[in-house]
Formats: sequence, structure tokens, C-alpha cells
Amino acid sequence: MSRRTSFLFFSTLLFVGLFVFVSAENKNITAKSGQDITLTCRAPNNNNIIVLEWSRADLGEKYVLVFRDERFYPDHQHPSFKNRVDLQDRQMKDGDVSLILKDVTTNDTGTYECRVVQAETKRRKSSVLDVDPISIINLRVDPPGQTGGDTEDGGKEDGPVGLIVSLSLSAVLLVSAVVGFLIYRKHEQQQSQDSHQPPVEFQPV
Repeated sequence: MSRRTSFLFFSTLLFVGLFVFVSAENKNITAKSGQDITLTCRAPNNNNIIVLEWSRADLGEKYVLVFRDERFYPDHQHPSFKNRVDLQDRQMKDGDVSLILKDVTTNDTGTYECRVVQAETKRRKSSVLDVDPISIINLRVDPPGQTGGDTEDGGKEDGPVGLIVSLSLSAVLLVSAVVGFLIYRKHEQQQSQDSHQPPVEFQPV
């Protein structure tokens, strides 16, 4: 393996590790039926937010919440969320566009996506934002009677399973990075030795 190949291999491992950790905005939350919960989402900078959409894939053309041009659009909201959702901060200071979902039921189970368009971003006039979500939250609501540990968002996380998966992923990435670095160093040393080795002199027969 050449020096260039070793460097590219090591760089790829680091890129994969960074990509996984950047994508950590995908959260799993479990809530109890009847709770009020907060689905957290924060815009990447403090520019004015001109469009905010909270959506769920199984709602068809309706939304959980829509905010455009400095006002809410209840006509675009799915009936099951009317008078049950609000923003944690209506001023959306520091890019906080977290959603409060009140009195949850098992029907609220699903994957929620948060999308924003900010002042400097060019956008098309369409009913659906053509931007990637900045937060994806998988919500599961347990039926009445089930218990579990609460999270800071008012729900509970998926227990030790989520922690084990996160730790296992971190360990794999760490081991991969270390192995890649050792391979890179080994080839660096080998090439260094080869460059200092004196040429072989051929003796006449």
C-alpha cells in the first residue's frame, strides 16, 4: 500500500466518524400517554427564520405545525394536532424551534422532522420545503399503565439499548481509526527504511 493510499484510507475513516457524529440529531424518545413532551430542534445559526415546518411522513399533505411569513398556518395543520402543539419559544431566539406536543397518545407515535428556511437562503414557492431536515425525532408513546424513566424532554429514552448501540458505534469508529493510523505509520516506517537501505552490490561470478 503506497503512502498516498494509506493517507486516503486514514482520511476516509476520519470522515466516516465525523459524518456519524454529525448525524446524531436523529433521536429516539419514548413518552407516556397523557404527557406533554418537547421535540427539540435548533436552527444552525441566528439568522431570521422565515419558514418552519414540523412534519410527519404519514400525515399526507398536512403538517404538525407550519410557520411562514411571521405567522402560523392552522389550515395546513393536521386535525389531530390542532390546539395541541406550540413552539417552546415563539420568538425563536437563538434558532430554538423546538415543538411542544401536549397530551400525547399512542396515535402520536411516528417520525417527526423539523425543517427551516432562514433569511439568506433562496427557496422556491412551494407547499413543501425542498431542504433536508435539521432534526429527526422518532417518538413512541406507550399506552396508559406502562412506566419508564423520564428524559429531560418529558419522555423516556429507549433504555440501555440506545446507550449500548451508541457506545458500540463509538468503539468501532475508534478501533477503525487506530487501526488505520497504525497501518499508515507502519508503511511510513517501511518506506523510510527502504529509502535508507544501501544498494545491493553484485559480485562478478
